[in-house]
Amino acid sequence: MAFNIRRITIRFALLMALAAVVPLVAYGFISILSLQRGTRDSVIAGNKNVVTRAAEEVRRYIVTNANLLKALSADLQDTGLDQRQKDQILKNYVLEFREYREVTLFDQGGMPVVTSRVGRPRLVVPKETADSVTLDGIGMSPIRVDDDLLPTATFAIRLTRLTEPAGWLAGGINLEEMWHMVDRIRIGEHGFAMIVAPGGQLIAHGDPDKKALVARGDNMNAHPLVAAARGARDAVSAEYENKLGAAIRIPELGWTVIVEQPASEAFATLSVLQRQLVIAISLALLAMIGVGYLFGRTFINPIHVLQRGTHALAAGDLDTRVHIGSKDEFGELGDAFNTMAGRLGDLQENVKKQERQAMFGRVAAGLVHDLLHPIQNVGNNTRLLLRDDIDSDTRQDCGRIIDRELTTIRRFLDDLRNVVKPKPVERFPMDLNATVAEIVESMRPEGERHGIAVEGRYGAGTLNIEGDRFALGRVFRNLITNAIQATPPGGRVTIATGRSGDRVEVTVTDTGSGIAPERLSAIFDDFVTTKRRGLGLGLAISKRIVEQLDGTIAVTSEVDRGTQFTLTFPARGQQPAQAAAS
Repeated sequence: MAFNIRRITIRFALLMALAAVVPLVAYGFISILSLQRGTRDSVIAGNKNVVTRAAEEVRRYIVTNANLLKALSADLQDTGLDQRQKDQILKNYVLEFREYREVTLFDQGGMPVVTSRVGRPRLVVPKETADSVTLDGIGMSPIRVDDDLLPTATFAIRLTRLTEPAGWLAGGINLEEMWHMVDRIRIGEHGFAMIVAPGGQLIAHGDPDKKALVARGDNMNAHPLVAAARGARDAVSAEYENKLGAAIRIPELGWTVIVEQPASEAFATLSVLQRQLVIAISLALLAMIGVGYLFGRTFINPIHVLQRGTHALAAGDLDTRVHIGSKDEFGELGDAFNTMAGRLGDLQENVKKQERQAMFGRVAAGLVHDLLHPIQNVGNNTRLLLRDDIDSDTRQDCGRIIDRELTTIRRFLDDLRNVVKPKPVERFPMDLNATVAEIVESMRPEGERHGIAVEGRYGAGTLNIEGDRFALGRVFRNLITNAIQATPPGGRVTIATGRSGDRVEVTVTDTGSGIAPERLSAIFDDFVTTKRRGLGLGLAISKRIVEQLDGTIAVTSEVDRGTQFTLTFPARGQQPAQAAAS
C-alpha cells in the first residue's frame, strides 16, 4: 500500500510539473524546430555558395590556361615563320608560363614538327575519349597523375591555314595549382572539396588522407551528389552517411565540384543550443516534481484511504468502511463510500438468496424431467412382470426396458458426479475410424426409431490418436443423441472423420433446427441446455473429456439449417499392426 500512495503522489507531482512545464516545452519545441530549419537552410546555402565559387575558380583556371594555348596557336599559323623561329617561340612560351611543361607542334599526320622540349617530345596528339572535353575549339584530355604524382593534362588545338588542315598544337599542362586550389577550400575544420571527371574519376581531393584515392583514380559515380549534380543547372545539396554536402557541375568541362562536411560539425551550434534548452527544461521539471511530491503527500492521503477501501470492497469484503477525518469533499466522499458499501452488502445477500432459490429450482426441475420418464418406465414394466397373465416374450421385453432405463438413470447420476469430481481419462493408442464406426452402428437404430438417417463417412487410412475409447464413445453418443433429438423426421445426421495437417478431425452434422447465435457461446457451460428438459451437463462433460485428451471442440450453427460440431485431436504415428488389431 505504501507503494501505491507513493505512486499516486508521484503522478500528482508529475501533473503539476506538466501543467507548469508544458507551455515551456511547447515553446522550446517550436524554437528547436525553427532553429533547426533556419540553421539547416543557412548551412546548406553557405555550402552551395562555397561550391559555386570553387567551381568558378576551377573553371577560370582551366579556361585561362586553354586560352594561353589558343593565343600561342594564333602566333604560329599563317605567320610565315620558319621552323627555328617556331621552335624558339615554343621554348620561350614554356619558360614564361610555368604551368606548361611541354608544347609541341604536329603536322597533319600527327608527326612532331617542333617542340619546346630538349630532345624527343613526350606529347602525342590526344584522341577523343569519354572523359575528353572541348573548350571553345580546344580539346582537353582526361587528367592523369604523372611519375611525380602530380596531375597533368594535354590541351590540343587544330591549326588551319584558311580552310585546309595544317596540323595540331598540343600543350602538356601541370595542374598542381588546381590541387592547391582545392586544398585551400575548407568548410569548418573537417570539411573538404573534391573534383570528379565526367566519367566519374576522382581527379582532386582536399583531404590529405584521401589523396591516395586520386592516385588510384577511384570512380565516384556511386557518390549521391555526382548523379544529382549532372542533371541540375544550379548547385544541389544532400545529407548522406552523416555528412552534409553540396555539388555543382561545370558545364564547359563536365566536371563536378563537391564540398562536404560532417553533419555533426555543420550543426554543432544547433546541438549546443538544443542541449542547453533540454537541460533547462529538465531542471524545471525536476523542481516542479519535487514541490508537487511534497505537497501531494498530504493532499492524496484521503485518496489512498478510499483506494484501499475500494480494493477491499472489490475483493468481496463488504464490511469494509473508510474513515476520513476531514470535513471537505473527501469527507463527504468517504461517507458516500460507507453508505454504498452497506447497501452492496444487503444487495449481495439478496442476490445470493435468489441465486440459491433459482439454482435449486432448476436442478429440481432437471432431475424431475430426466428421472421421471425412466422411473415411470421401470415402475410400469415392474408391475407388468408381477402379473401372471403375460407370456415369456413380454417378460423379456419388460426386463430389457427395465435394464435400459436403469442404465439411463446410472448415466445421469454419473453426469452429476462428474460435475463435482471429473473422472480422469486414460490414454491408449486407438483407431478413431473404428471407434466412430462402432458408435454409428450402435446409434443407427435410435435414428431409425425417430425417422432419421445416421450416416458415417470415414477418412482414408488409419486415423490414430491417444485417447480413452470409452470416454470418447460417451462424447460421440452424446453428440449424436443431441443431433437426433434436434432433427425432425426425414432429416440426416452425418459423422465424418479425416486428417487436417497434424491433427485428426471428427465432425457431427445434422439438418435440424439449429441453435440461436446468442446461445452458442454458452452451450458448453454447466447446466446450460437448448432442450426443454435435462440438466444441460452432456456438452459440458464432453468438452472436459475432449480437452483432457489435448483436443478441441467447436460448434457452428444456423437456425432452421442445422448444426455442426467439430472435434480435433493430435494425430499419432501409425501404430503397430498388433496394437491396432487389439
